[in-house]
Amino acid sequence: MFKLFFTCCLLILSLCLQAQNNAPRIISPDIQPDNSVIFRIKAPGASSVKVIGTWAADFKPVPMVKKDSSIYEVKIGPLASDMYEYRFILDSTMMLDPNNNAVTRDGSIVENRLLIPGKLGDLFAAQNVPHGNVTAVWYNSPTLGTQRRMHIYTPPGYEQGKDKYPVVYLLHGGGGDEEGWINRGRANYIFDNLIASKQAVPMIVVITNGNPDAVAAPLDRPLNMPVKDATGIGGMASLKFEESLVKDVVPYIEKNYRVIADADHRALTGFSMGGYQTQNITNANPGMFKYIGVMSMGLFSSFRNNSANYNKEKHIAQLKALMAAKPKYYWIGIGKDDFLFETVTKLRSLYDELGFKYTYRESEGSHTWKEWRLYLTELAPKFFK
Repeated sequence: MFKLFFTCCLLILSLCLQAQNNAPRIISPDIQPDNSVIFRIKAPGASSVKVIGTWAADFKPVPMVKKDSSIYEVKIGPLASDMYEYRFILDSTMMLDPNNNAVTRDGSIVENRLLIPGKLGDLFAAQNVPHGNVTAVWYNSPTLGTQRRMHIYTPPGYEQGKDKYPVVYLLHGGGGDEEGWINRGRANYIFDNLIASKQAVPMIVVITNGNPDAVAAPLDRPLNMPVKDATGIGGMASLKFEESLVKDVVPYIEKNYRVIADADHRALTGFSMGGYQTQNITNANPGMFKYIGVMSMGLFSSFRNNSANYNKEKHIAQLKALMAAKPKYYWIGIGKDDFLFETVTKLRSLYDELGFKYTYRESEGSHTWKEWRLYLTELAPKFFK
C-alpha cells in the first residue's frame, strides 16, 4: 500500500513539473526588429504595474497593461541604440525584472540592463574582438593610512608583450565605487571595441575608489579607518582622495606596470564627484596630466555648502599655472537637463574670461550613466593622439 502511495506521489510530482516546464516562458525585455521593446512580468496579485527606465528624460513611470489574469506588458520605443537601465514598480514597490538576469550596480542602486544594438549599443557589448583584462588590485595608501582597492584594465596583449602604454585614470561619481565604471559603465568593453577598431590607442585604465573613507566596494569601511573628516559630502570636499591619487596611486601604477611615465601619456577624467576631483587634482598639479576630461561638473563654488571658503584668487592662479603647462586636450561635457548645468556655465565663463582653451560637449540628457558612457566613447579616441 505504501509503495502504491509513493508511486502515485511521484507521478503527481512529475506531472506538475512537466506542466511547469511546458508553461510558456515570459520573455522580457523583448527587443523588436524596429528596436522597440516589450516588457512583461507575471504579477497576479498586483493592482498597478509600471516600468521606469533611463530612456525617458523625465524618468516618468509608464503604466503596463494587464493582458490576462497575471501577465502585464507594455511596448516602449523604438529606442535609439544605447544601453539603458530599468526597474518595475508593483503597486508602490520597486523591483527588478525577474526574467532578465542582466543587472548593473552603482553604489546602492541596482537595476536591470537593456542593450539596444547599433552603433552606440555595440560599443557597450562584448564583441568578438581581442579583450583586455580587468584586475582588482590592493595597494598601500600611506596618505590615507590603509590598504585600498582599485581596478586596472590592461589592453589586449599586455601580459604577453613588453611594450609600454599610456594611462588614463578614470574616476566615478558620488555614492559609487571602483566597480561602477566596470559594472555599469562598461568601460572595459568600450576600450576593447575602440582599440579593436583603431579608434583609440591601446592604453591602461586605472579605476579608483574615490571615497577617502572607504577602502573598497561596496563602500567597505574598516573600524580602525584613520582618516578624519572624510565621510559623506565632507569626504568629497576633504581633498584627501586627490592627495592620495597623486602620492599613492600614480606612483604605484608607474612602479608596477609598463607605462610611459610622463605627463604626455597621462589622462585624468571623471564624472560628477569625479569631475570635481579631476579639477582639484589638475588645478593643484598643473604639469601632471596633459589630457583632462570633466564630465557633468562645473564651478564648485556655485553648489558647495561651504562655498564661502572658495578662494577665487587661488583658483585663478591655479588655472593660469595650468594654462602655462599647456594641456594638450581639456574637455568639458554636460547634459542640457543636468541639474549642474548652471555650474558648468559658470565654469566656462571663468575659463573664457581667462582665455583658457577647452572643448565643450553639450548632450541631450541629464545626470546619468547614459551620458557618462557616451562621453567615454567620445573621450577615449582623443587621448594620446
